Amino acid sequence: MALGSLLPELRPGGPGRTPLIERVARWAREKPDAPAFTFVDYSLDPSGAKLTLTWAEADRRARAMAARLRQAAEPGERAALLLPQTLEYMMAMLGAMYGHVVAVPLFSPDLPGHADRLIGAYGDSEPAVIVTTRSALTHVEKFLADHDVAEPREIVFAEEVDPELAATWRDEPIGFDELAYLQYTSGSTRRPAGVEITHGNVTANAAQLWAGWAPEKPDPELVSWLPLFHDMGLIATMALPMVHGDHAIYTDPVSFIMNPMRWMELISERPGKNVYTAGPNFAYEYAASMAKPERLAKLDLSGLTTCLNGAEPIRTSTLAMFADAFAGAGLRPGAQAPGYGLAEATVFVTAAAEDVPPKLIRVDRDALTKGELRLIEAGGGDEADAGAADRVSTLVSCGRPSGQLVAIVDPETRLEQPDGHVGEIWVHGPNTAPGYWRNSERSQDTFGGELAEPGGLPAGPWMKTGDYGVVHEGELYVTGRIKDLIIVDGRNHYPQDIEVTTQESHEAVRSDHVAAFALEGEETERLVVVAERNRRVPLGRLDLDEVESAVRGAINIEHEMSVHDFVLIEPGGVSRTSSGKIARAATRQRYLDGTLSTTRARLASRG
Repeated sequence: MALGSLLPELRPGGPGRTPLIERVARWAREKPDAPAFTFVDYSLDPSGAKLTLTWAEADRRARAMAARLRQAAEPGERAALLLPQTLEYMMAMLGAMYGHVVAVPLFSPDLPGHADRLIGAYGDSEPAVIVTTRSALTHVEKFLADHDVAEPREIVFAEEVDPELAATWRDEPIGFDELAYLQYTSGSTRRPAGVEITHGNVTANAAQLWAGWAPEKPDPELVSWLPLFHDMGLIATMALPMVHGDHAIYTDPVSFIMNPMRWMELISERPGKNVYTAGPNFAYEYAASMAKPERLAKLDLSGLTTCLNGAEPIRTSTLAMFADAFAGAGLRPGAQAPGYGLAEATVFVTAAAEDVPPKLIRVDRDALTKGELRLIEAGGGDEADAGAADRVSTLVSCGRPSGQLVAIVDPETRLEQPDGHVGEIWVHGPNTAPGYWRNSERSQDTFGGELAEPGGLPAGPWMKTGDYGVVHEGELYVTGRIKDLIIVDGRNHYPQDIEVTTQESHEAVRSDHVAAFALEGEETERLVVVAERNRRVPLGRLDLDEVESAVRGAINIEHEMSVHDFVLIEPGGVSRTSSGKIARAATRQRYLDGTLSTTRARLASRG
């Protein structure tokens, strides 16, 4: 049986059919002096300078931006946002949505580590106009000069848009099916894919996420550092406050990376509120690792209602580490909410936000590789169970959907799978995008899923996520990416399991910086493991043969498979996506190209 149901207010003719952007004007009328967006600028003040726009100010500036963009672009043309994450970025997004200009949320070209993504997304979207700031202009000009991309018709400086232009703007009807923005996915090797997000998609997903986050609690506020060019950051920071006219407080990702405790401190400043936040798994682990006693003593996290953990595989060790690190600061056990989402569904699909500790199940890894969920009870069972317990995987519940349907489907037969059987996660709802920008073939493959025997479900269209998952007791458990699956001797192996085994096998392997992937062999696939060196192990006492032997032995015992090749590389060498996920395909390609910076080569160069 599929999970979830559709929200009645989002069906044709329902009250939720008003495009979300139009609510900005509503809140400007009903609560003009209430805070809408607060940007915390740590470059102006190390303690954080807070710059706030009320709903009246946000509406005025967004309308002024709409008028300015329409001076440079026609309805349906694209505006690339190549500017730092500030209040101006948010106003550029809202202005584009008001003005019928399709926003392309990107970033200033000087942001390190994302050059290829920027080139691909900019070239694919063919923007008529660039929105940037004077401070970023040099970087934008260099980007345009250094790469084979089209010059924009005009460059708009966000901070120089005259607010008086708002008086010249005349509202035009906004269709639910009209494109609001292009959300470029964080893929690593193939042509960038711009997911077409409509006004209906963003309206639906914001309502769905609030419904899944228990919005009945009073005085909600959003606290975020997530990049606005990423789906989770954009919906959590921009869209959620627009649903009920709430307050979003945000900073930029670099400020978080430089000092992750700033995230917790911003939450701690709101003890009388119900604070909602979100982040990928690595962010919670990073924050917990920096939770020193002197900083913890000043924190009050009792107001943190929900912290959504998504965008990458959720590790049980991270959930425990974060809970232990901040329990003394008032973090409730039920605040952590593992979830699942992807850009093709706008972002949010499921969340476990029921004010209970994250639900974990221990399963037989061998059975899971065969597509079945077999629970293993801790400390009990017969001899067969005891033997299986040596090969246990722990799965984290990602909860239930809200306002959409989720089905587990055999991708070959297109038949829905019963509970306890692994299949591809398919999604149906008003939040699923209509397709990819100018890519009809890939759009049909991803968004045109049809159930062979729908029963009581819609026959289609279903969005095929490319992720494997399983339903147990009405909740979704994500098991891995289909494209990353490693098949050796007829058995399926999930790379994240092999990566955890690798990092736990020797102290010289850097945690969460391991990529496991397969190469084609004559009779079966061959396993390759690439791992970064842990800086805490000095090169002078590093024994590469010992590390390799430990990794090979652990994988052989835990997974009953041999390693074709193990490569230890220098820190920073494993490719990652913009949301922090391990980019296995990109790392695999660099392995095949011979461009990985190996530790063995570094040791050889030192003589």
